[in-house]
Amino acid sequence: MALDFTAIDFETANSSSASACAVGLARVRDGHVVASAGWLIKPPPGHDAFFELNTGIHGIRAEDVAHAATWVEQLADLQAFVGDDVLVAHNAGFDMGVLRRACEATDASCPPYRYACSLQVSRKTYDLASYRLPLVAAAAGFLDFAHHDAAADALACAHIMIDAAGRAGAGDILELAMLLGVRVPQLPVSDRVAAPSAVR
Repeated sequence: MALDFTAIDFETANSSSASACAVGLARVRDGHVVASAGWLIKPPPGHDAFFELNTGIHGIRAEDVAHAATWVEQLADLQAFVGDDVLVAHNAGFDMGVLRRACEATDASCPPYRYACSLQVSRKTYDLASYRLPLVAAAAGFLDFAHHDAAADALACAHIMIDAAGRAGAGDILELAMLLGVRVPQLPVSDRVAAPSAVR
């Protein structure tokens, strides 16, 4: 086995988990980041209002996503990047919630990914006053990134997991989870219709 996974990060337009407005992805193969990507998303109808609080965090505004791909249009690209990887996110409950709820809001099929949480891993790996992403990333040696830029956050998450696996002597995500006593759950299989292929 090898340390292969995809780190993911979503930004949202408002307090609705379905309001995905950006995604960042970082692919790891054998403990090294080999590809990264990120793009804006037009949030699903009914979840597309941009709250000042959210815009103040990530800087994305309604006009920025006016011509972006919709959730359904970009879902095939997201799935093509991830493939069969285990997903990793910092506070994975949030990001997996975005994935699930945006699919529900658009009647798209939610991929049944397995996932791990770098926040849980970091709490078992580092002795820090706070486990916010920038502080944990710094402890892992990944410094000075644009926090709340989805692609940068995904890269930071990837580096945290690579560092944690090295410290634990783990050869893959499942071994790391076992050694640290964290779970690698799976998103439930969706009974909704499959999303059509996207051309971007």
